[in-house]
Amino acid sequence: MSDVKVPFADFSPMHKELSDELFKAYSRVINKNIFIHGEECTKFENEFADYCDAKYCVGVANGLDAIYLILKALGIGRGDEVIVPSNTFIATALAVSYAGADPVFVEPTIETYNIDITKIEEKITKKTKAIIAVHLQGRAADMDAVNAIAEKYGLHVIEDAAQAHGALYKGKKVGALSEAAAFSFYPGKNLGALGDAGCVVTNNKTIADKVRALGNYGSDYKYHHIYKGTNSRLDELQSAFLRVKLPHLDKWNEERRKIAAKYIDGIVNPLIKLPLKSDKTYTHIYHVFAVRCSERDKLETYLASKGIGTVKHYPIPMHLQKAYEDLGLKKGSLPIAEEISSTILSLPMFYGMTQEQIDYVIETLNNFD
Repeated sequence: MSDVKVPFADFSPMHKELSDELFKAYSRVINKNIFIHGEECTKFENEFADYCDAKYCVGVANGLDAIYLILKALGIGRGDEVIVPSNTFIATALAVSYAGADPVFVEPTIETYNIDITKIEEKITKKTKAIIAVHLQGRAADMDAVNAIAEKYGLHVIEDAAQAHGALYKGKKVGALSEAAAFSFYPGKNLGALGDAGCVVTNNKTIADKVRALGNYGSDYKYHHIYKGTNSRLDELQSAFLRVKLPHLDKWNEERRKIAAKYIDGIVNPLIKLPLKSDKTYTHIYHVFAVRCSERDKLETYLASKGIGTVKHYPIPMHLQKAYEDLGLKKGSLPIAEEISSTILSLPMFYGMTQEQIDYVIETLNNFD
């Protein structure tokens, strides 16, 4: 197996299967000569809302904008605080900052990487207006617990589902487990566009209408502006590509779960800490398959030398980034986020991985010492 190479991700198996449909979608958009606010976007919004078992979907430019627009639609801004997991991608916190509010970091559980519901209440103040529950790596947060805390304190709940397209919580799709959910369709996502794209999913018409207006220069109809909005719209071409891909999402997610199960059953190296298995409560979609190792950098170098691609998600936690030095959080202030950041390494995980590639990753990890 020494000649086997395993990239961290490879879109070619997926796109090869869909190439004819993708080119037809491209031609369809080009021939119609409508590139913004056309029927492709409208149809995708309806299809994705149905997929999430939700009433409304509003296409936007990217996942960060999706969170930001939800916050703005909820009236959250200057002087407000929003609870955010301490180990998510920085976009979650940036959206809060863009809205004018302050992110308040709450530690995750080290087993799930999702927000620790036992630590939320201690961070709630009179300024707290919302909790953003991130479904990190494709595993749903404990939404019943988050919603119960929010109800107790009169807070909004937002799902950051950027990594969780099709994930289930107690048999229900993420995206319809809160007031509104933000999705990213960045190309590397389980449902990825061929460029930047995102959406907001909600069962609340008022939120949907306001997000749509805010993302269209604050306009509810042409040249009539009711908010000081921005430009954040899902274009026709990306909508058409996403419509081609959406019917295949569940198949792709199921294959990821099968690959993850093989990893979890096959990797027996005591130096490697594995993620939790998918189960009936948390139906994981493994956007990322992340392991932890106390000698993470050594493991990264070792795997690279064996032709196996990896990614560190995320090597510097948000509170130690220069962008958030104004929060005054020093090293040691959020030890679980810091522990995860210093030990986590994501393994290859993509639709179309061969059995030979899977076996090679497992064998190589088991030989690490």
